[in-house]
Amino acid sequence: MVQVIVKGNNVERAIRQLKKKLMKEGILREIRLREAYEKPTLKRQRKHKESLRRVAKDKRMKRLRDRRS
Repeated sequence: MVQVIVKGNNVERAIRQLKKKLMKEGILREIRLREAYEKPTLKRQRKHKESLRRVAKDKRMKRLRDRRS
């Protein structure tokens, strides 16, 4: 469970910290995905697109690492 301690009644700062922690752990993304039912075909399409993006990003990062070496 994600927790944020409010120091000195600075609630706005605590909210920003909470949002950062939720983003880092992927909880906000999970909530958005579960807000409404997603048909199985759309779910497969989304996962396929995500995998293509991930592969393309990995290739870009590999090229950058190769250039720096």
